[in-house]
Amino acid sequence: MKFIFSICSLLLTLYINNTYSQNIKKHVSWKYSITKISDSEVDLVFTGTSEKDWHYYTLKDDLNPLTITFEKSNEFKKVGNISEFPKPIKEYDSLMSANRSFFEHAGTFKQRVKYLSNKPFVIKGNIEYQACLLDGMCVMENPDFSFKIEPPSTLKTDIITNDTTVQITNTDSNKTDAIALNSNNAKVDTTVPGTNDSLWMLFIFSFLAGLAAIFTPCVFPMIPMTVSFFMNNSENKRKAKFQALVYGISIILIYTVIGTIVAVTLGANFANFLSTHWLPNIFFFLIFIVFAASFFGMFEINLPSWLVNKADAKSDKGGILGSFFMAFTLVLVSFSCTGPIVGAILVKSAGGQVLEPIVGMFGFSLAFALPFATFAFFPSLLSRLPKSGGWLNSVKVVLGFLELALGLKFLSIADQTYHWGILDREVYLALWIIIFALMGFYLLGKLKFAHDSELKHIGVPRLFMAIVTFSFVIYMIPGMFGAPLKVLSGYMPPQSSLDFDINKLIRKNTTVSNETKNLCEKPKYNEFLHLPHGLEGYFDYEQALACAKKLNKPIFIDFTGHGCVNCRQMEANVWSDPKVLNKLQNDFIVLALYVDDKTELPEKEWITSKYDGKVKSSIGRKNADLQISKYNVNAQPYYVLLDTNGEILVSPRAYDLDIDAFIEFLDKGLAEFKKRTDF
Repeated sequence: MKFIFSICSLLLTLYINNTYSQNIKKHVSWKYSITKISDSEVDLVFTGTSEKDWHYYTLKDDLNPLTITFEKSNEFKKVGNISEFPKPIKEYDSLMSANRSFFEHAGTFKQRVKYLSNKPFVIKGNIEYQACLLDGMCVMENPDFSFKIEPPSTLKTDIITNDTTVQITNTDSNKTDAIALNSNNAKVDTTVPGTNDSLWMLFIFSFLAGLAAIFTPCVFPMIPMTVSFFMNNSENKRKAKFQALVYGISIILIYTVIGTIVAVTLGANFANFLSTHWLPNIFFFLIFIVFAASFFGMFEINLPSWLVNKADAKSDKGGILGSFFMAFTLVLVSFSCTGPIVGAILVKSAGGQVLEPIVGMFGFSLAFALPFATFAFFPSLLSRLPKSGGWLNSVKVVLGFLELALGLKFLSIADQTYHWGILDREVYLALWIIIFALMGFYLLGKLKFAHDSELKHIGVPRLFMAIVTFSFVIYMIPGMFGAPLKVLSGYMPPQSSLDFDINKLIRKNTTVSNETKNLCEKPKYNEFLHLPHGLEGYFDYEQALACAKKLNKPIFIDFTGHGCVNCRQMEANVWSDPKVLNKLQNDFIVLALYVDDKTELPEKEWITSKYDGKVKSSIGRKNADLQISKYNVNAQPYYVLLDTNGEILVSPRAYDLDIDAFIEFLDKGLAEFKKRTDF
C-alpha cells in the first residue's frame, strides 16, 4: 500500500512539473468587453472563467483579494470602485482563521472610467489573483489586459465588445452556456449541469442527521402511534398506504419549504452573516446551550399549545388534507428534538448558494419521513421495534452533551474573528475534555439525571460507547500542552492561541546554543512573516543565500502563501515530525518565500521580470517571479533544495503528506550537498 502511495505521489509530482514547465498554464481564462454608459463614460468589464475543479478568490477575500491594477495615464480616470457579480461564495476558513470569498466557475468585475481625451487610446494593466484546486493546491496568476478606447463620437452602439458573449464549454456534458453582457449590468449564467461533490456531501450529512433525529424521544414513540392512526382509520389497506405515502411526502415538503424560504428570501449575504458575524454565532451558541439544558431535563421546550392543537384538529378531517396536517403536527411536536439538528443543517449549508439549504433540508426530511412511510406500508415490522422507555432518555442526554460541545464552535468562530481572546485553544480543549469525560461517566451509569430510569447494569453498546468516549478524552489531553491534534484541526482554535506550548519551550531551550549558527543576521520582514514550529530562517532569497555561503549549509526553500491551505497541512502534518524539524533547524538554511504577500518593497529593490518583462514591486510578486523564472512552477507548496551557489541539489518536491518520503527528500539533498562540497 505504501509502495502504491509512493508511486502515485511520484506521478503527481511529475504531472505538476510537466504541467507548469516551460509554459505556465493559466487556470482562469479572461474575456474583456466595454459597455457604454454615456458619451464620456464606459464600463470596463472583466469576466474570468475558471477551469473545472478550480476556483479563484475575489475582491473581498481576507487573505488573497483579487486586484486589478491600471497603468497610469492622463487620458482617463477611474470613477468609483470595482464591483463584482454575481455575489461570490463566502465562507469562514477555520484553518486559516479568515473569511474567504471566491467564484467556483465564472465571475465578472466592472470598473467605470471617464474619458479625459478625445483621441483614441489604450487602457492597460494586469489582474492578480489566487486560483486553487478543490484539493487545496493554489497558484498565483497575473494576466495582462488591454482595452482599445475610441473617441466618444465613434461609440454608436450601447455595447462595444472584444468578446460580448463568452462561451463556456462544460467538458462533462458537452453543452455550452453563454455569459451575456448588457449595457446596464452583466448577467452570468453559471447553471452548468454536472455533479457537485459538496452538494452530495451535504445531502449525505443531512440524511444521516435525519436518521439520527428518528431516535430522539420526541419522534421515536410517534412511529407506531402514527402508523396505527392510518391503519385504524382507513377503510382498506390500499387507502391506508396511500395516506401514509401522502404523509411521508408532506413531511418532506414541509421541511424542504423551510430551507427554500431561507435560501430565497435571505440569500447569500445572510448566509455569510450567519457564518462570520459575532451576533448570530453568539445566538447559535446560546441556543445550543438552551437545548442542552432541555435535553438534560432542566425544562421542556414546546411550541405554543394553540398552534399544535390547531394543526391537530385539522388532521382529524382525514383524506389528503388530513394526512398533510398529521405531518405538520409531527413537525411541530418534534420541534424540541429536531430544532437544533435542523438548525445545524441550515448553518452548515450557509455558503451563499441557493441550492444548499434546499438539498440539506430535503436530505434531512427524506430520512426523517422514511420510517413512517415504511411502517405504514409494512405494519408487521412494528412488532420488531424496541419499546420506547428509559433508553430514549439516555439518547436525549447524550445529545445534550454533544450540543454543549458543538455549541462551543460558534463561540469560537466569533472569538477568532473578533480577536476577543476568551476561548483560546487550551480553554476550548479543557471544556471539551470535561464535557466528554462527564458523558463517559453517564454512559457507565455513574452520573444520573432527573428523568433517567434505574440502570441495574449497562449493555455492551453503552460500554463500547463509553470506551470510545474516554479514548477521545485521553487523545485530547496532550493538546493542552501543545500536541497538534491533527484530527480536530478543523474544530479547534489555532495552535498559535495556546498560551503554554511545551514543544515551543523545548525547541527554544534546545536551540538557544545553536541560534548564532542557524542565523547570520536578523531576517528581513520577520516583524510580520514567521516560520511554523519555532523554526528560525529567512524570508529573502539573497539574505538566505549569503548566510548559506557563510555557514556552508544547503538552503531549504519553501514557496508558500498566507492563503495556501495545503501549505498549512504540510506544516501541521509533515513539518511537525521531530525528525523533519531537527533536520530543517540544524542542517539547512530555511527560506520561506511568500508568493502572495502584498507588502510593497522600496523602489531600489524592485525587479524587472525576465519571464514576462513586468516590474515586480511587492514581496509576493518578486517571490512568485523567482519561482516561475527559475523553476517553471507557480503552485504552492513547492520545496527546493539548493547548494551555496543557488543550484538545485535534487528534484524539487510538491504537496505530499508522506513523512518518510519527505525525510528521504531532505536526506538525499544533504548527501548531494556533501558530495559537492567534498569534491
